[in-house]
Amino acid sequence: MRSVRGHDANQLIEAFAVIDFEASSLSELSWPIEVGLSWIDKGQLRTWSSLIKPDPSWVLNDWSTKSSAIHKIPFGDLDGAPPAVVIAKAFMACSKGKLLVSDAPLYETRWLAKLLATTGSCDVPTIENYHDVSFQAFDGYALDMLYERLVRQRVPHRAGPDSARMVQGWLEALSHVN
Repeated sequence: MRSVRGHDANQLIEAFAVIDFEASSLSELSWPIEVGLSWIDKGQLRTWSSLIKPDPSWVLNDWSTKSSAIHKIPFGDLDGAPPAVVIAKAFMACSKGKLLVSDAPLYETRWLAKLLATTGSCDVPTIENYHDVSFQAFDGYALDMLYERLVRQRVPHRAGPDSARMVQGWLEALSHVN
């Protein structure tokens, strides 16, 4: 990706959507329990998120009480969530035409692959690194303000608010672009 600044930053950033997952654990067998997607549409923050009912093919004993204590999603809450295949299809519709970005692309790719596999899809989109994209789109004071915004906001450890927090950083930076 080439580096851009100023007016082009808005156009570049609006091509991306920030994805975030909460998961059963951080192990190789982990599975997604919540997905969030946030993006900028005509200068406004948009967010879609949902809890995920585990797919029957997932290893359900890979539940970490430590992870649950961080995201504060009890296992029982997943029973009432939409099935993984329904969320996978909704995700594909919601993210259509967007380039995905995350602050943890390795984990997000693993959980996205597991989610999309419920539809029979093996095509997992590339997830770019949030920080790389941010440094290509912004510099100087705008970049400082992006990271100042991130540092001052508590990390909620919920997929929708976490993805929205990163997009709010971009909105802050865009407000300081010359």
